[in-house]
Amino acid sequence: MKIGTDGVLLGAWCSLKESTKKILDVGSGTGVISLMLAQRFNNATIDSVELENNAHKQSVENFERSVWADRLFCFHSTFQDFANELKEDGQTYDLIISNPPFYTDNVKNNNRARNKARSTSFLSFVELISGVSKILSNQGEFTTIIPFKEEVKFIEISKQNKLFLNKICRVKGNNNSDIKRSLLTFSFYKKKLDENNLIIETSRHLYTDEYINLTKNFYIKM
Repeated sequence: MKIGTDGVLLGAWCSLKESTKKILDVGSGTGVISLMLAQRFNNATIDSVELENNAHKQSVENFERSVWADRLFCFHSTFQDFANELKEDGQTYDLIISNPPFYTDNVKNNNRARNKARSTSFLSFVELISGVSKILSNQGEFTTIIPFKEEVKFIEISKQNKLFLNKICRVKGNNNSDIKRSLLTFSFYKKKLDENNLIIETSRHLYTDEYINLTKNFYIKM
């Protein structure tokens, strides 16, 4: 799996609190989001769950080669099974983060692994949110990134699972483009909505100050 802008945005944007001790990354891919959180926050253990076999192996390898190897672990499982098992054991996480599958249309290519990672047929928004609601701690937060066109539906499904939107950032590629992504944070508590926008580029490969300040700690050249 390639490292994409969505994952970098999510790992850099999500809030971390001093009380955050256990983090779960749903759909680890390369493991980049988990690694970013390990870099940002040295007081938490970070679990991840990944279904696709090669992606799971890649996450494990990247974790083992990192300086945070003792705080990172990747489970090879569907998130549905993982959440149900932890629910039975009464285990919870203080932060759950996910760059979830988002292709609801029949958009396919010849890369089966990439199709699996990107298709909601393997993990629908309903299944993701339902699973999160089972294993998120009472004071915990759920942070994700989704296509802007799915925002209203995703917020409504979350509300049906007693997860309320606390923070949102809508992302545009440049000043003249349409809104492409929505970064969202939910909790079990209704709060005053923290709402803002982010533009990534002023022109091709020329980044805005806001994007640079958000992500500069994770790029070698920024």
